[in-house]
Amino acid sequence: MNEATEQPQGSGDLEKLNRNLQRLEELSQRLVTALSRRRVSDPGLHAPGHDVYAKAAAAYMAEMITNPSKVIEHQISYWGKTLKLFAEAQRALASGELRAPPPVVEAKDRRFASPLWDQHPFFNLLKQQYLINAEAIENAVRDVEGLDPAEKRRVEFFARQILDLFSPANFLGTNPEALQKAIETDGESLVRGLENLVRDIEANEGDLLVTLADKDAFRVGDNLATTPGEVVFRNRMFELIQYRPATEKVRRTPLLFFPPWINKFYILDLKPANSMVKWLVEQGFTVFMTSWVNPDASYADVGLDTYVEEGFLTAIDQVKRLTGEDRINAVGYCIGGTTLALTSALLQKRGDKSLRSATFFTTLTDFTDPGEMAVFIQDDFIEGIEREVARKGYLHAFFMSRTFSYLRAKDLVYQPAIRSYMMGEAPPAFDLLYWNSDGTNLPGRFVVEYLRQLCQDNLFARGEFEILGERIGIRDVKLPVMAIACQTDHIAEWKASFNGVKQFGSRDKSFILSESGHIAGIVNPPSKKKYGHYTGSPPKGDPLEWLAEATHNEGSWWPRWAEWLGRRSGAMIPAREPVESLGPAPGTYVLMQPKS
Repeated sequence: MNEATEQPQGSGDLEKLNRNLQRLEELSQRLVTALSRRRVSDPGLHAPGHDVYAKAAAAYMAEMITNPSKVIEHQISYWGKTLKLFAEAQRALASGELRAPPPVVEAKDRRFASPLWDQHPFFNLLKQQYLINAEAIENAVRDVEGLDPAEKRRVEFFARQILDLFSPANFLGTNPEALQKAIETDGESLVRGLENLVRDIEANEGDLLVTLADKDAFRVGDNLATTPGEVVFRNRMFELIQYRPATEKVRRTPLLFFPPWINKFYILDLKPANSMVKWLVEQGFTVFMTSWVNPDASYADVGLDTYVEEGFLTAIDQVKRLTGEDRINAVGYCIGGTTLALTSALLQKRGDKSLRSATFFTTLTDFTDPGEMAVFIQDDFIEGIEREVARKGYLHAFFMSRTFSYLRAKDLVYQPAIRSYMMGEAPPAFDLLYWNSDGTNLPGRFVVEYLRQLCQDNLFARGEFEILGERIGIRDVKLPVMAIACQTDHIAEWKASFNGVKQFGSRDKSFILSESGHIAGIVNPPSKKKYGHYTGSPPKGDPLEWLAEATHNEGSWWPRWAEWLGRRSGAMIPAREPVESLGPAPGTYVLMQPKS
């Protein structure tokens, strides 16, 4: 028997093993108690409507009747691969050698990174059979006809969710790495894992949301969001932070950030090494940041118009007042960018020239094809949200966090769960994942308006969105714009972002495509020299054709953007210190936790 397949040995400490078994029993009782306290929420928030499965089943049955040869072809292919795999496994066992059968399905998959999955014949058989099963189901779903594109996308998405769930890596009895660790630690890893599981369920009131990062490793205002500044304004919607200058002279035109209020602003001010705010201040910009309130039931009537009027327009006016400037540059990230586009169009309709330019990070303005998020922007989920916010007045941060996690279930659900619950490991001290877990609630009226009017009805792209007494559309965005999208973004798909920007009425439009995803593609400081970016002509035509002709550039896009911004920021003037203060940055709103 070779070294790779040697049996793991525990310490032989029977007393330790018995203590661990007793601890498991105690934790199991605590787990039952935690599960019994699960929060009451609308069933529509947890799964798609049954019609998704009914339509898929009906389409598959119709396929069997009208095109049986295709179904038979799928079955023969599946049977052939399964029989070949089983025969190879039998041959290996009959030979007396504990070796794995040759691979049937070649796939680089981090779920099966442990050598045991390849070197141990039993676990290799499990892995390969699972991959064959998954391939067969994916092929069957892909080839089903008779579903409209939106329905087919949903069927494919939820089929992948089911396949990911049933990976043998997700179960203790079929995960060799977890079993090996349990034996080597005399069950200690399972005790720690169950402790982690109980802690997460207790923290989420009976629901399960995997802790992604060590919550004790970071403290906002201590080792995150540490760029010096002052809170210079506060109302019920936001705190306005002005950062202290780091240079003797600064650009005349101030820069105002509108981050998303689904999460907190400090994604742009994490540790000093990857803080965009700190970097911009060091480039000579006067930077302001809106830090949004974390709403509760008292914000039930807050809608998009409230965010625009009491948020965006008020922040713009305050920055102008505090700096004495007539015009400012603005930046919107994700939903903050979508609402910045609405605000820009509204100001254009009013003849207000307060904005000199606008920059959009990972922003959707045309929801004709919003990418992977489309599977959730359907009536069954939205109706569930409507019922939930009608009952509570807001949508709890838990539901948005879970939704975004399941868009990348392998990386953000199952792999962390395996490490935490089966291996008994502590969550990593990772600042970005810590931020990702620090979510916010959404006001009831806002979330319904956003999903119905913008995502489903696409009123802004159609030029029919009504807000604060004006009817506005995407072509009313006419100021100079720079848009940055991210190539593997699973929240704001880059081609959808491109298709929105190309419809702006601006004469001056620039588009950058960053490598990586929704966060890492934006939080990409030049010092890291990690992800590159693509630049090309102003956005028009087909996004894939634009990409084919674009130039790939090594490193971060930040310096390119700062150069673009600098040309629209006026002359250098003596540095501005904050002249008013309601307290030091990062303020108080960012510390508010979601209320149940």
